[in-house]
Amino acid sequence: MEDPTISIPVAAGPVVADVVVPGSKSIANRALVCAALARGTTNLSNMAPGDDTMAMVDCLRSLGVGIEMIAERTRVEGRDGDIRGGATVDARLAGTTSRFVTAVSALGGDATTVDGGAALRRRPMGELHDALRELGANVVSSDGCLPVRVARGGLSGGRIEMRGDVSSQFVSALMMIGPLLPDGLQIDLTTSLVSRPYVAITATVMASFGASGVTVGDHRISVEAGSYTGCDYTIEADASSASYPLAVAAITNGSVRVEGLGEGALQGDAQFADIMEAMGCRVERTTTSTTVIGTGSLHGVVIDMSDLSDLVPTVAAVAAFASSPTRITGVGFIRRKESDRLGDLVRGLSAIGCTAVEEEDGLRIEPMSISGYHGARLSVHDDHRLAMSWSLLALTVPGVSVDDPAVVGKSWPEWWSVRRALLQGARR
Repeated sequence: MEDPTISIPVAAGPVVADVVVPGSKSIANRALVCAALARGTTNLSNMAPGDDTMAMVDCLRSLGVGIEMIAERTRVEGRDGDIRGGATVDARLAGTTSRFVTAVSALGGDATTVDGGAALRRRPMGELHDALRELGANVVSSDGCLPVRVARGGLSGGRIEMRGDVSSQFVSALMMIGPLLPDGLQIDLTTSLVSRPYVAITATVMASFGASGVTVGDHRISVEAGSYTGCDYTIEADASSASYPLAVAAITNGSVRVEGLGEGALQGDAQFADIMEAMGCRVERTTTSTTVIGTGSLHGVVIDMSDLSDLVPTVAAVAAFASSPTRITGVGFIRRKESDRLGDLVRGLSAIGCTAVEEEDGLRIEPMSISGYHGARLSVHDDHRLAMSWSLLALTVPGVSVDDPAVVGKSWPEWWSVRRALLQGARR
């Protein structure tokens, strides 16, 4: 069997480049769900590429939704809440897709089975299954994991209690079916809400499709009964993906501008540029772009990233090249992402010689001089964000390789080509 491992080239100097980042996976998946549940036709522009988005498209098609992808436009024929059940759908390795489609399937009269790959079957979903049962749906699963069999049953909506510190995807999944429940939906949160910006994105996308009766508070989320209406909708650039080229500027003391992500961005992860500024970079924003400029003075920070959890691997990679320690807190829950993002991050950083310590709700990174680092074969653990973050370490550390480069197809299939193009802009 061919070894998929690749060695990653270093940068010859500061990288100066303009980058176009693909559409947001988070926004695309929410827009696809709202469009599928809407009355009428939706035209989506700047659709996100990658396995996660295609998993969502294929799952919705299996539920009877007409979706046509032509060039730069995705056309969705909404079913006005009339979901066709009786299917078996494969979410592959897409956690967001599996959670959203499970909730959508609860609108179907016939039972739908939602399944996925081995790694996805290990991820916990019991909180979502219990919430759907409480709302009246018929849900059958083993130990709160996939596969799950779900049908409408007596689904009517109303008030439920739910933890907010397990996954914001559970909350978003329920929110999006909320307008189609006869009694609407009220979620009383029994704990603080993690990744709150993602819930805000959900409410904003829902409003774009006509479901504006959504209130997101610290302890309660309310969704009024109503409906969705098809529309023309443009998906903004993916802020999580944008963090990688912007981090290239910080690590190489270069200057990278990302187009399509500017002032007023919907995604909380657009705050990555602010984190880079706090670590010593300069940041310039326009209405349509964000630029990070390295200053040669990169220092550590102490930061609560509970609302920015997908950025933790990127920030950790940058922190390895700072002049002082970094402590990331509030993210104990990311142990249950595609990988154990805390333990696996610590092991990867330690493998190149960086001191990294796992803590109960985060990690501490104590960098050393670049000359003290060395190459290593790093495992990505089926996690696209680890793979792209390891590629950042390789910017200045020779001999770094990853064992499964193709995993970036989950969110940014062209990342390795983009990285090569970035390095061509390195000033010697």
